[in-house]
Amino acid sequence: MKVLVADRFSETAQARIAESGMEVINAPDLRDAALTQAVAESEATILIVRSTLVEAATLNAGAESLRLIIRAGAGFNTIDVATASKLGIQVANCPGMNARAVAEIAFGLILSLDRSIHDNVIDLRNGRYDKAGYSDAPGLYGKTLGIIGLGYTGRAMLPLATALGMYVMAWSRSLTPDRASEFGVRRMETPLDVASASDIVSVHVALNDNTRLMIDETFLNAMKPGAYLINTARSEVVDETALAEAVRLKGIKVGVDVFEGEPSTGTGTVDNPLFALPGVIGTHHIGGATLQAHQAIADETVRIALEFASSGVVLNSVE
Repeated sequence: MKVLVADRFSETAQARIAESGMEVINAPDLRDAALTQAVAESEATILIVRSTLVEAATLNAGAESLRLIIRAGAGFNTIDVATASKLGIQVANCPGMNARAVAEIAFGLILSLDRSIHDNVIDLRNGRYDKAGYSDAPGLYGKTLGIIGLGYTGRAMLPLATALGMYVMAWSRSLTPDRASEFGVRRMETPLDVASASDIVSVHVALNDNTRLMIDETFLNAMKPGAYLINTARSEVVDETALAEAVRLKGIKVGVDVFEGEPSTGTGTVDNPLFALPGVIGTHHIGGATLQAHQAIADETVRIALEFASSGVVLNSVE
């Protein structure tokens, strides 16, 4: 059985797969037509990717041999799952493996917005000192954090919020009163209820037809003036045109790790008007990119590959 690795992926993990008797083809720079050609020529049974797009042309090229695509990460919106399903190619992911890392950066953005850490650093680098200007931040103790989506990452936010003395409310499609009580959060009936009652809203939903542009003009209008919006989920969940307007008219502060116009490769240029607005900060889609998260994802990817090779069972199958 051949395994094609079409993204940067742990060499140790690749060695563990090879030790099981599978042939590993490491080609981390494959993209677009080159990936399609490699899938066809390699006759790989398993394809491992991280952020690489896997589109219909690539899937059709591998229709005869490809049987499993493993997304070494949580989201799988970079893979044409519908076409894969039609061709009998299964797709698996690694849910929850980077949840703590994403929660950490979400709180990093919250803290930076609250204490203007980003502007403090810029001023110091430019030789400016302004203790008076940066004093009297609002603070987080006793504030209300509203979580949209209480999956792995949303739940990873809870102990961090508790440590800072924050009150937490949440909406999630499958959140029941009993589960809310178990998690120690106040269950809200709708996302708009979270928006209107929270000092800080943090978005942690998967991207699908129900969540695309769910943070829209109506949601943003429901938020308190000056509230914070944190998005470490997917850029497509937020209507950025409406968000820019909310920043200008309501003083909404924004921290994002995902945004429109994000380069498809590891480096590039960014031309997003949000970042020209005061009170908007961002990071380079690195929420899940810690060494700890990378190791957990690599371990889970190996587990999926080995289980499939030995039994044909696909762990963490997605549709």
